[in-house]
Amino acid sequence: MMQVLQGAQMLFVAFGALVLVPLLTGLDPNVALFGAGIGTLLFQVITKRSVPIFLASSFAFIAPIMYGVQTWGVAGTMGGLMVAGMVYVAMAGVIKVRGVGIIHKLLPPVVVGPVIMVIGLGLAPAAVNMAIGKDGGGNIQLVDGDAALWISSVSLLTTIGFSVFAKGFFKLMPIMAGVIAGYCVSLGLGVVDFTPVTQASWLALPNFTFPEFNINAILFMIPVAIAPAVEHVGDMLAISNVTGKDYLKKPGLHRTMAGDGVATMAASLFGAPPNTTYSEVTGAVMLTKAFNPVIMTWAAVTALVLAFVGKLGAMLQTIPVPVMGGIMILLFGSIATVGLNTLIKNQVDLHKARNLVIVAVTLVFGIGGMAFGIGEFSLQGVSLCGIVAILLNLVLPHDLGESQVVDNAQMDGIEK
Repeated sequence: MMQVLQGAQMLFVAFGALVLVPLLTGLDPNVALFGAGIGTLLFQVITKRSVPIFLASSFAFIAPIMYGVQTWGVAGTMGGLMVAGMVYVAMAGVIKVRGVGIIHKLLPPVVVGPVIMVIGLGLAPAAVNMAIGKDGGGNIQLVDGDAALWISSVSLLTTIGFSVFAKGFFKLMPIMAGVIAGYCVSLGLGVVDFTPVTQASWLALPNFTFPEFNINAILFMIPVAIAPAVEHVGDMLAISNVTGKDYLKKPGLHRTMAGDGVATMAASLFGAPPNTTYSEVTGAVMLTKAFNPVIMTWAAVTALVLAFVGKLGAMLQTIPVPVMGGIMILLFGSIATVGLNTLIKNQVDLHKARNLVIVAVTLVFGIGGMAFGIGEFSLQGVSLCGIVAILLNLVLPHDLGESQVVDNAQMDGIEK
């Protein structure tokens, strides 16, 4: 019974971030809960239930999913995400054969840093639009501008307050705190519509969407897997440090990476966001000393049960846009900062011409919205700049003595 309660507590820590991704991207939060539950259980099967970690919605895919849903619809986007999961599994195979060094060679800090920065900064306009009560594209005013600013300010300040000043368990839940505070202000200002909640039934099958395969969506999503793949290594190092066990050796990085990939494929099969290892839950494991992986099994089972509570999903979808906008300002800025920190921590010398070229071209291509297209096929955003960064790194000559090692612990912050 104790393990069941501990599992529910772990889900509670992850809950804010888990449901934020579907709410931002137009996916169903109940399906995201289902995807996180199934993904975590599959990860446990592949890693022989040896790692106390929880998998749920990945932040790195927010921008690509937003673009994908608008361009190819949810089903087409899911097809692309499923193939991105296959890339993880392929990487796991390469790691098993060649060792983890191959990842560092293909994805050194000078490549990973600017790509992560693009993931964060590329979403800056959407965050500001939502904070002032508009939709992500800035086309429709959904909430009165003055009310929206009050709501998003409270949401942002609460999230900042919990991130900086909270102690112990509360420090792990800044997103949840920001959502609750912003929601309370929204209730006071009368901008919450409870119609969906009254219409929803208590028990309901989640709104599953099965994937369709579109070559454009697939080629768009594949390079987005770069940042979460490197982040995965960081997360494994972090949980290894917390528990005092080396998970890179047993069950092995190839198994954990494959587990992450299969979890993402399973999630996209039903219409959920891609899964990734959650560092908030790692923080909770460190605080509570709950090292038994069985606890994560119960967290996954709890997520699966909640996925079928129709009123929960309807309630989550009543959260007004400015609440999300306020949190997104901090969230996307934080992602960009993790990318910047990757360059700083690994002492990437931007006086060197090759490094400057890689970072400069990657940032402008990614943030500026550069697109290359041939007929029906088009590459842009994170996908394009990821490919460009990798190619430039492989093609441009290396200066002698240049470091190729990425500090994986730095990737722990981008999580999701």
